[in-house]
Amino acid sequence: MNDSAFWDNAAQANRIMRELKVLKSTVDPFEKSVKKLSDLKELTDISDEDAEFLVQIQKDLNALTKEIDHLEIQAILGGPFDSNNAILSINAGAGGTESCDWAQMLLRMYTRWSDHKEYKISTLDILAGEEAGIKNVTLRIEGEMAYGLLKSEKGVHRLVRVSPFDANKRRHTSFASVDVIPEIEDDIEVEINPDDLRVDVFRSSGPGGQSVNTTDSAVRITHLPSGIVVQCQNERSQLQNRQTCMKILRAKLYELKRKEQEDRMASEYGEKQKIEWGSQIRSYVMHPYSMVKDHRTDEETAQVQKVMDGEIDQFIESFLKMKPVP
Repeated sequence: MNDSAFWDNAAQANRIMRELKVLKSTVDPFEKSVKKLSDLKELTDISDEDAEFLVQIQKDLNALTKEIDHLEIQAILGGPFDSNNAILSINAGAGGTESCDWAQMLLRMYTRWSDHKEYKISTLDILAGEEAGIKNVTLRIEGEMAYGLLKSEKGVHRLVRVSPFDANKRRHTSFASVDVIPEIEDDIEVEINPDDLRVDVFRSSGPGGQSVNTTDSAVRITHLPSGIVVQCQNERSQLQNRQTCMKILRAKLYELKRKEQEDRMASEYGEKQKIEWGSQIRSYVMHPYSMVKDHRTDEETAQVQKVMDGEIDQFIESFLKMKPVP
């Protein structure tokens, strides 16, 4: 960075600056933890087994243990895009109103989780259900390691409960899928031929009333070769929505290319790990008992309401510690 020619190539300089930020966010806390541990050892040596002094040392040690647990997760998140923002999509499964309501419950869960992390969350596109809930939603979640943490949420989420929409109070099972891709930077090259795109504009959907949009500002872009469809109606102008759509499309095409490479490698080694519709990763049971269980790690808790309020870190961390996630 001290080289006089460092900023001659702005794209390369920005990549290095981002890499430096990620490395420092791990190395600096690690060095501080080592120093704290050394200080606690010295304090223990001079405590003369003073009860009050030892109680305070134990509190400091417990706090340090939590910091080290957090550092372990950061060390695991060393993938090329783990530090990036995340684009998270929720889609209701078959089941009509039940599944739409479940999709909205998941939206609230991830919104609360993002609030706990002090991440910035914005809705890029949302389609309301016919009676209640939502059919699908696309979110941008901005914050340090947002994609690295949320990538473990990919898959099908299953809800079991007594339906509030059933007059006979019967138990229902609902499904919703969650997909997460990293928001890639503009300096990452993804070739998109303009001739391969079909662009449609339409009026933004909403509940109606005075705030309903009266201009064709929403944009839908279809990438014809891959069949990928992205749309955005969050921004005020058609140009802004188009720019956001192109950013999501670039990220999806990059993810598609990466998965194709992984599949080729996996076929060579005889191992293929893929999350698909129907391979539920987690069950949320509200009746006849209370339990949330991750089927990949066997991590579980009876505190269903806390989980629905965004306390999902135990599931994320247990999965990240279990095995590397691409």
